[in-house]
Amino acid sequence: MIAARARARGIPFDASSVVHIPVAAPVTAGKLDPRNAKHVLALLDRALDGCMSGEFDAMVTAPVQKSVLNDAGIAFTGHTEYLAERTRTPLVVMMLVGGGLRVALATTHLALAEVPRAITRAKLEATLRVVDRDLRLRFGIAKPRILVAGLNPHAGESGYLGREEIEVIAPAIASLAREGLGVSGPYPADTVFTPRMLDEGDAVLAMFHDQGLPVLKHASFGEGVNVTLGLPIVRTSVDHGTALDRAGSGEVDAGSLGEAIALAFEMAARKR
Repeated sequence: MIAARARARGIPFDASSVVHIPVAAPVTAGKLDPRNAKHVLALLDRALDGCMSGEFDAMVTAPVQKSVLNDAGIAFTGHTEYLAERTRTPLVVMMLVGGGLRVALATTHLALAEVPRAITRAKLEATLRVVDRDLRLRFGIAKPRILVAGLNPHAGESGYLGREEIEVIAPAIASLAREGLGVSGPYPADTVFTPRMLDEGDAVLAMFHDQGLPVLKHASFGEGVNVTLGLPIVRTSVDHGTALDRAGSGEVDAGSLGEAIALAFEMAARKR
């Protein structure tokens, strides 16, 4: 299925070019085995080393079950954090692509109560610079237009529903705009995703996970792609979890993985 999707988009796919990384214990679909935890990291390390050396053009990751790594005594919070640490990347940004949308996140997996403290002017400016850089470098957009959502309802309603827009978000946008970046906002999150607004931008920066991703997943669930911005390599991934209850059933939809591979090819081609 994945090979067919790739070829349909004009992407060469040769299943014979497979690097084998042996497992420590036999694999049963849908059954977790901590004995194979190091195998998971070995796969990541081999792919990353190949990308860094130029042997590989890009990395596409399937979902990982973090709990089995933790059960094996390995401190692991996720692919993205692991790759950032291995490549010594100070800031990575999650962006989901699908349904004609590109949605980046200022914060990711935080409790909602922690989000306002995590959004500082310095962090927001750094995040927007990463988004701008990779839209140019990885997506071939010469002059990216980034729409920035507000944190509060109605983007704070002139301070009556919160002052983060006035004190943090708007100053960050103004500073970057003076540098020449195509950033604008903050816009109310309930209108920034309307067709008229989206026509004015190449990507949206949402302030927190469940502000931006429900919209994108509504538009493209099962075919969305998770892109890690800021890394020195091209890395894409699926937009879903492991679905252990469906593993080995023959009923799993590999659409998102196929799209992640296709987008990785497109992004890698721009590096050359």
